Amino acid sequence: MRFQIERRSQPSAVMRFAAPVVATVLTLAAGSLLFAFLGHDPIDTLYAFFISPLSTMNGLSEWILKASPLILIGCGLAIGFRANVWNIGAEGQLVVGAIAATGVGLFVSLPTGLLLPVMVLAGMVAGMAWAAIAAFLRARMNTNEILVTLMLTYIASFLLSYLVHGPWRDPDGFNYPQTALLPVEAMFAPFDYAYRVNTSVFLTVVAVLAMWLFTERSFLGYKMSVGGAAPQAARYAGFKQSSSIWMGLLISGAVAGIAGMAEAAGPLGQLSAQISPGYGFAAIIVAFIGRLHAFGIVLGGLLLSLLYIGGEGVQMDLGLPAALTRIFQGLLLFFLLAADFLIFYRIRVIRRTH
Repeated sequence: MRFQIERRSQPSAVMRFAAPVVATVLTLAAGSLLFAFLGHDPIDTLYAFFISPLSTMNGLSEWILKASPLILIGCGLAIGFRANVWNIGAEGQLVVGAIAATGVGLFVSLPTGLLLPVMVLAGMVAGMAWAAIAAFLRARMNTNEILVTLMLTYIASFLLSYLVHGPWRDPDGFNYPQTALLPVEAMFAPFDYAYRVNTSVFLTVVAVLAMWLFTERSFLGYKMSVGGAAPQAARYAGFKQSSSIWMGLLISGAVAGIAGMAEAAGPLGQLSAQISPGYGFAAIIVAFIGRLHAFGIVLGGLLLSLLYIGGEGVQMDLGLPAALTRIFQGLLLFFLLAADFLIFYRIRVIRRTH
């Protein structure tokens, strides 16, 4: 007896949209088994993980706050993914965007109303420039952009560490690896000073609408989607692959850089060694949960954000390890990829005959 993988002639359109729901349910089931193995009541722990954080106004504000960068970065990545351009280094682009924006906020003198927009521009340009390295190598030398963007993430992290431990470290910061606080005019205003959610969420709203218009209503977005779904047809129609590579990487890099700027000028108010808890990597899952569609990415970002604040909650209340959030993210991605595989392929059992 042996197994053979065959491609389905007509993948189910219904299951393609149902796959994220199925993957979420399976993740919850696997999480329940994990909690039981750790000696905790699964129902109570799941309640503490997914329901309790949303029962207070502070929890709701943190939910939106953490969902915002995930959705923002996910929208940028999805544009490239539609064209089979795989930017895995949004975390590094977020970091350099935060570095550039913080540098402007701390060391450049500008009129009050001009400082924040210039910081947004600096974060966007820095993220684009970091992604442009991978775009150039892929377009000119056919280098794998997955490896290049991932390796550039480590370089960005080392650069951040050097700055906050060295020349940019706050002399009054008790030797913590962080810069001085940004001036008030270089920060996004909170909706309510009792909570951390701030006006940077409007950047995410604009990004979601812009992505929807680009992917669903523009000819350029159509070309990129065709290039990803049917490369041979795209070449026959005269669509250049190099333009999709540059566009996909530059857009995703720009958006990730803006997300980094929003973190520094939003809830943190400064640059620190922990500028991101892994938003750039988690946004990859968000993009696929949302099926690379703008409004689906919003739902995916809200789900992943809930994993972040739920993980923090059970860590403090139940003493569970902080790595639990990453475990749930990994389970969700595993089940989503498994569901997608079974949608497009079937496994046949072939029995040997003697």
